[in-house]
Amino acid sequence: MFIGLVTAVAASACYGTGSVLQAVGSRRSAREEAAAGGASAGTTAHGGPSLASTAKAAVTWEFILGTVLDFIGFGLGALAARLLPLFLSQTIISANLVITALLSIKLLGLRLKQLEWASIGVLCSALVLLAVSAGPEGGHHAAMSFHWWLLLITTVLLVGGSLLVRRMGANGAIVAGLLSGLGFGALGVGVRILNGVDPFELGKLLSDPALYAILVGGLGGMYVHTVALQIGSVNGATAALVVGETVLPGAVGVIWLGDSSKEGLAWLGVLGFLLAVVSAVGVAYFGQDTHGPAESDHPQPELTKR
Repeated sequence: MFIGLVTAVAASACYGTGSVLQAVGSRRSAREEAAAGGASAGTTAHGGPSLASTAKAAVTWEFILGTVLDFIGFGLGALAARLLPLFLSQTIISANLVITALLSIKLLGLRLKQLEWASIGVLCSALVLLAVSAGPEGGHHAAMSFHWWLLLITTVLLVGGSLLVRRMGANGAIVAGLLSGLGFGALGVGVRILNGVDPFELGKLLSDPALYAILVGGLGGMYVHTVALQIGSVNGATAALVVGETVLPGAVGVIWLGDSSKEGLAWLGVLGFLLAVVSAVGVAYFGQDTHGPAESDHPQPELTKR
């Protein structure tokens, strides 16, 4: 349990730092592109970022460093997903929202509202409740049909969702954040049920649909998250991501994989889980307009100056 908690916290730190660095790279790329080609450069007819714009953002050094941290976080999170109940591991990892919020003040010049701070405080309290109530993790086995459904649903959500977000344009940041969270949540579920890991069997691993659900969820989630960072509040998009990657694997772990709380503390786990989701939604709602006025009101570091 202790090793799982440590790895989950470390994964959270990597993800939170990575999100802010990716936001810095995305916005610097967007400003440079707009300066070179006019106000509409790099946007689609619906006002969202073009594929070329997203690709350019992904090759900035800040974005690359953030992505490296994401991969480290993925490895640590995968270990945590196999050592802890999913509702606990994913919620701790989702606390990267706190790190994102704090770093965005310094690196992005954002100014958080009192209600955002209150929501973040509730989230931290919810994590304590979950840690206290969590029992041992359930099993790692699921029927092969479950593996196939995981791959199918993950693919449909991310492919269809990506098209929807591009049609929504500048209004799609929260939806994009939620979709990326669902992708990362599917990744967590896939890691938990992956065959051929213990004991290691390469053939069994490569033939498992859950492996490809992990790849689709991880890569697709990163892409949609990049779009969210380009068009909306970093805190709002990350908070929506928190909801997606917490609710899905938490429910799957409890309903299908046997995750449970300590005897007599189920109510505390349910309360902590609900508070975590509600507080994340609060940050997403109250932070929707943060990335506009706040950035212009604060002096920016040279890295992010307009």
